[in-house]
Amino acid sequence: MDFTALIASLWIIPAVAIMLIMAIRRPHWAEYLNLTSSVAVFGLTLAILVAAPGKALVTGAGYILLTPLGAWVLFCVGLVYLLASLYAIGYMRLLPEERPRLHKYYALQAGFALTMLIAPLMNNPGIFWIAIDFTTIVSAFLVGFEREAECIEAAWKYLIIVSAGLALALLGIILFYWGGTFTLGPTYALTWANLRTVAPQMPETLLFLAFLLTLVGFGTKVGLAPMHTWLPDAHSEGPAPVSAMLSGSLLNIALLGIYRFLSIVDSGGHGVMGHTALLVLGVVSLLVAGLFIVRQDGAKRMLAYSSLEHMGVLAIGFGFGGPMAFAGAMYHMINHALTKSMMFFGAGNMMRAYGTKSMSNMRRVLRYYPVSGALWLLGAVAITGAPPFGLFLSEITILRGGISSPNPWAVWMMAILLILIFVAFMNHFRRMIWGPEPEPGAEPTLKLSVWNTLPMWLAFVPILVLGLWWPEGLWTFFQHAFVVQP
Repeated sequence: MDFTALIASLWIIPAVAIMLIMAIRRPHWAEYLNLTSSVAVFGLTLAILVAAPGKALVTGAGYILLTPLGAWVLFCVGLVYLLASLYAIGYMRLLPEERPRLHKYYALQAGFALTMLIAPLMNNPGIFWIAIDFTTIVSAFLVGFEREAECIEAAWKYLIIVSAGLALALLGIILFYWGGTFTLGPTYALTWANLRTVAPQMPETLLFLAFLLTLVGFGTKVGLAPMHTWLPDAHSEGPAPVSAMLSGSLLNIALLGIYRFLSIVDSGGHGVMGHTALLVLGVVSLLVAGLFIVRQDGAKRMLAYSSLEHMGVLAIGFGFGGPMAFAGAMYHMINHALTKSMMFFGAGNMMRAYGTKSMSNMRRVLRYYPVSGALWLLGAVAITGAPPFGLFLSEITILRGGISSPNPWAVWMMAILLILIFVAFMNHFRRMIWGPEPEPGAEPTLKLSVWNTLPMWLAFVPILVLGLWWPEGLWTFFQHAFVVQP
């Protein structure tokens, strides 16, 4: 199969959609052009995943790297982009004041998807860093799209904190490159494979310092605690479909970068230190998420801290190492992408219906919105890792993989914190579902369209299926991805 042509199409389609949207400038055309782009991108990412080569493939004059893990992350991007594009049609129509600017929103959404489709395929860590920076720039405009004071503040906070983190990551990449010059000479091709090759000859202190800088730098982009302070504002203030793309796909890409740098440390023979550092950040992220979820009142802000929780779970999964924990982490990526998208869609529906971001003012949700409310409640059960949904299987697999790792202490920390988060999360939903009646005159009257509920169904069905049945083919793929360079 010609993967170069597939990858080129993957980038050309959203780029053409952006140009057409900005040229035509009509809201309905913009909606469907972006939707068409997302359908095509999803199909291409699925084709790349199904036909992914048995080993790492380098193409595009050495600048493009396709690996099983990279193809999996790409598929998550394509899936969330499709769901968010469907939901955006219903959500953005609930904002009539933004109608004259809707073409800009859809152009930005397609641009955001394009930047996320570029980053996982970069064979050069420096160009990977540039692509990650582009995702920050484009998504910042989306976070502030609604132009309220809180949205603008969140966008600036996102830009400043993530840019500071990425500056540290760039310094780490420079140190990695410097470490390679001791073996390969003053100039050489900066690729993931070359860095893994020379890692055993790098000074141990330099190797670990470079990794810590990239861990903190890209960890800021992932939103791992304590570098997470931009995440609750950006996820809670941006439009709901943007929040889904930020949480369900962008964070995975930054975590892919961390894992690739971790593989360099593994090649250098110092993997235990690197894995332990990633584990510590993962456990701290779970702890911070749990403490803040307990006291949250904003619906999307609570979901933002839930994203912090699940990025912590992924960090723990990759930090444990070993084929079982790795498979659990990959399974967790797709389940989190689907479930968190569904949860942000439900939150967007309720926020528009009740005219508030506060969960304390969202009362008797099932009475007024039985379909959307029921899906949102089921999503809440799923996002906390309860059976019979996919996140339960992935978290159990990560815990099982951690028992035989060099850091079994993290298993117990993770299990205890997940129970705390489950209780806190469901307590909020208990009040929204079975709490007091709305004040007279405060009953919601907004009619939700099929565009508001269809994406929730499209996310709910797979997370239920993936919770009841882990396909054997996926398990084989994950095991294969573990032994192939990331």
